[in-house]
Amino acid sequence: MQKIWNLRNIILLTLISIICGIIFFATGFIYNSLSLMLTPFGLAPFANDILIGLWIMAAPLAGFIFKKPGAAILSEILGSIVEMFLGGQWGASTLISGFIQGVASELGFAVTKYKHYDWIGIISTTITTTIITFIWDWFKNGYSSYAPNMLILLFITRMLSVFLFGGILTKLINNMLSKSNVIK
Repeated sequence: MQKIWNLRNIILLTLISIICGIIFFATGFIYNSLSLMLTPFGLAPFANDILIGLWIMAAPLAGFIFKKPGAAILSEILGSIVEMFLGGQWGASTLISGFIQGVASELGFAVTKYKHYDWIGIISTTITTTIITFIWDWFKNGYSSYAPNMLILLFITRMLSVFLFGGILTKLINNMLSKSNVIK
């Protein structure tokens, strides 16, 4: 694992962050629609947990591509800056969420000592991201007021979303970029 950042890596990380920031911004509209549809059934909080995997994609994608300490945090923060500047509905608080999501994903790679970019890495980053972001929402979104059964269902939904979007999808994107020689 080369720890030095070269210009090509910086440009690629920036492009990934910009694209993910646009995805984060667009996810806000999907969140509003989904939340609106789930509200009559008392299930509006599920909108956040269904979509969280889309909001954390920059971090694991950068982690899988660059295999360098700090890549996940940096990419997620840059993506959140893009989302904020595009006019994301959560404003500057997006930066805090981006930092927490980046740290959560980075921790998954750190647990494996930055040596596993396979299923072990996917599972590790899924677990750390799910737990840490759930704790953040416990305080930020008032999850502490929900019934235990709802909390369990929200946690499982979040884990599936993070696994599908932040794990499998980002790994597939990484594999496609590797085959196309975009990353070396």
